[in-house]
Formats: sequence, structure tokens, C-alpha cells
Amino acid sequence: MNTRYAKLAPATTRLVTGVYDRLDYGALGAIYCYEGGDEFWRAKRGPCVRLGSRIAVLLKKKLKRNGRSLYVGAGVAELPPMIMEAVELDRTVEPHNLRKAEVIALNRAGRALPLTFHAVDAAKAKGCFDHLWMVSVLNDPERFPNLSPLTYGQGNPLTLDTMKFNKERRTVRALVACCMGKLTRPGLVTTTTEEVIWIAEWCHQHGVAYRVGKRYYQTALVGDPICFIHIGEED
Repeated sequence: MNTRYAKLAPATTRLVTGVYDRLDYGALGAIYCYEGGDEFWRAKRGPCVRLGSRIAVLLKKKLKRNGRSLYVGAGVAELPPMIMEAVELDRTVEPHNLRKAEVIALNRAGRALPLTFHAVDAAKAKGCFDHLWMVSVLNDPERFPNLSPLTYGQGNPLTLDTMKFNKERRTVRALVACCMGKLTRPGLVTTTTEEVIWIAEWCHQHGVAYRVGKRYYQTALVGDPICFIHIGEED
């Protein structure tokens, strides 16, 4: 599918636009930044719609109808692909986000959508999924302040707290193991280039074939490029 010409269905675009129109950006500003929330969302709302819709078009080709997707740490930026999956592919979409205030804002704005955000750990999701979305989760500086800098090559060996780092690494590995254990094969993982190593490690440990896509795609908020990993494909 050539994404230069492919588009989302008009109904999907209307739903996406409607949700972004209804979002409480005052509440979201306090979640995403310490100050200047209004200015932040004036600058980021457009890229969220535009870049999110581009990823949605890509997923439209890669995913099957009537499947199930687990979105870990999903928020404002993930709205376009999630809406596309639910509306155009009749897929079950299960987004999880540990920030309760954001979940409340998203569910209020998206009350007409065929999906509901859950303010619980994605590890508690039930059943199997053929698509796992894990973008800017395993390198989140708020949740993993000791591990995240090393992901970006910014760690200081003189000040690194190895005990805290090891604890965070165990948490990341446990989350990856739990979520990857729910992924059917063949399956698809959407993640960032910085988080590929965690998925690859799990695949190597379990003898599962994987293939990382060669193309990367820009994201709206964090800036980490997205890629797709095909899991368990037959040769």
C-alpha cells in the first residue's frame, strides 16, 4: 500500500477529528508537561492527527480483520490507529494506560468510540492478541528513570544506581515477557527503535523468529521513531 495515496475512510477521519475536538486539553496539559500545557497541545495536536493517521494507514495493510490488539501505555497519540482498527477492520482494541487522569479524559472524549481505555497494567489483559503496540513504554523516563538514560546513550557510570537499574530492568523484562506471551504467531509488534532490543531479547530466549522492518516512522509526542516487528513468521 502506497501511503502517499492511501487514506483512512471518511467515517474514521470524522471520528478521529471529533475525539480530538472533545479532549480536555487543560487536564491533559498537566499530565504531559509541567508548564505551558495550552501551548504544548496547540503545537502537538496537529502532528498527533497527521502522524497518527499515517501509522493507521500502515497498520490497515498489515493487520487482519476481526483480530485483537493490545495497546500498552496508549494515550492521545494512539487514537488514530486504534480508531482505524476498530472501525475499519472490526478489530477488538484494548488500550491500557496507568495514568488514571488521562484515561478519564480519553474515555470522556471517546464515549462514542467502540473501545474503552483501561487504567490497569496491560499485564492483566486477558486472552491472546495478534498485534501488540508498545511505543515509548519500556524507555519511559518517568517510570524507569535509571534505565531510560542508558537507552539513549546518556547514562553516567559514576552516578548510576545499579540496584535501582537492575530492579527496573527486571520490571521491563517481566512486562515484555507477559505481553509477548499473549501474542499469537504470526503476530505484529509496533514499537520504537529504542525498544526493539527488549523484544529481540525475548525472541532469542524463546527461539522465536522475528524480523524488524527496515523503515522507521516519525511520532508526534516523544519523537522516538516507530518500526514494525513481524513475530513468528514462517520462512
